Amino acid sequence: MSRLDAMRSTLEACGQSHLLQHIDGLSDIDRDALLKRLESLPFESLPAMIEQLVLAAPVAGGGDLHPAPCVCIKPEQACGSVDLIDAEDLRIRGEAMLEAGRVAAFTVAGGQGTRLGWNGPKGTFPASSVSGKPLFRLFAEQILAAERRWGRTIRWYIMTSESNDSQTRAFFLDNRCFGLDRRQIMMFPQGMMPAFDMKTGKILLERPGALVMSPDGHGGSFHALLVSGAIDHMEGRGTEAISYFQVDNPLAPVLDPVFLGLHADEAHSSGEFTSKMVSKAGPDEKVGVFGSIDGRLGVVEYTDLSKAEAQSTDESGRLRFAAGNVAMHIISTEFARRVATAGQDELPWHRAVKKVTHIDSRTGELITPGEPNAIKLERFVFDAMGIAAKPAILEVDRAEQFAPIKNATGTDSAESSKQMQSDLYGGWLEQAGVQVPRRGDGHIDAAIEISPLTAMSASDLEGVDLPSKIAKGDSFAC
Repeated sequence: MSRLDAMRSTLEACGQSHLLQHIDGLSDIDRDALLKRLESLPFESLPAMIEQLVLAAPVAGGGDLHPAPCVCIKPEQACGSVDLIDAEDLRIRGEAMLEAGRVAAFTVAGGQGTRLGWNGPKGTFPASSVSGKPLFRLFAEQILAAERRWGRTIRWYIMTSESNDSQTRAFFLDNRCFGLDRRQIMMFPQGMMPAFDMKTGKILLERPGALVMSPDGHGGSFHALLVSGAIDHMEGRGTEAISYFQVDNPLAPVLDPVFLGLHADEAHSSGEFTSKMVSKAGPDEKVGVFGSIDGRLGVVEYTDLSKAEAQSTDESGRLRFAAGNVAMHIISTEFARRVATAGQDELPWHRAVKKVTHIDSRTGELITPGEPNAIKLERFVFDAMGIAAKPAILEVDRAEQFAPIKNATGTDSAESSKQMQSDLYGGWLEQAGVQVPRRGDGHIDAAIEISPLTAMSASDLEGVDLPSKIAKGDSFAC
């Protein structure tokens, strides 16, 4: 049986034979590309996925939900069920891991900067408050600073997407990898999933011979790490822990010794999957929250919390479900391999209802829907918490670690992020004795930027040549 005949048989069995409707009119190159795409789809599980996730909407909630327990190193900011722990003990453990070369950085960077009005991968967006360094450079400088401090080469793995992989690679080469050795950086694209017609379950066509495809979610990172050879690459170089973070947060600590120390602390963690949280700004903040669902830790999307749950408070008046997910995790390489191998069964798919432009498979006519018409499926990395034997959650200070750039204006925009960066680094300067202007609302009234190559914390500014005063509205970078 020919390759094409085999695919026809497979598609007929799955009710998707329309995908080959136009194959006779394709060039040899386009025909081969279509067959490769089709051969990458999980046909063995596709009928069940369509029945359970496309044609029938899962009922949200229903489990026994409680606030997630977390570990906190600052009692004044603790929320929920908290176990206070000595940060210095954790730091010593984490630094030992870094000194032994057992940690790698992993950036999820598949997004484009479209929502920000930026024509390029999101990681190329100018994010710092004074010099406009791109996000990728900010992370590269953290890695360089960490290498200097702990005397080890730190591998950097970057998950791109089909849409930005070539642009991302070119950006790194054009910038000479920001001072890093290109051999310590490994890039690979994440997986893709087709979009389905929400009424029929048919896979949609973008054009004759091309499916409508979208990334399979950050949960697809486990599979992408495996099939790209990244896990083999890590284990062959002694990496035991993967520091996971998303590309849109310029304040994300790439390698946090305290966080790593918690991951390695047997009293709190099995050393498989460890996460960070910040206390929600309010009940209406659009961020998922960590919770215990039927006795297993996980993340509940804000859309799945009832109004009563979102607004409920404890005896002290604090929100019960306040543990906001900030997409920073430590994942052991062994655990990542296990999840990737069994992930088809253990990591659930989530459905998203979307408006998707496509063609009529019979006529080839372009259809632009006015209402949602399609289902896209994706996996979430934090669902792996429910597989880990004893996952741990560390509460951190939002002002120190979380200033994402997601929107063009307003909350979580470049403007708000730059203000948070200036607030953090302005506070460092104040601790070093520099007079820094503040507005009536307490925010720093200047643009301030400190490279990790200058200081990785406020204490590192000791001995750095600094001005005695920053004037209102001035810019200062070092």
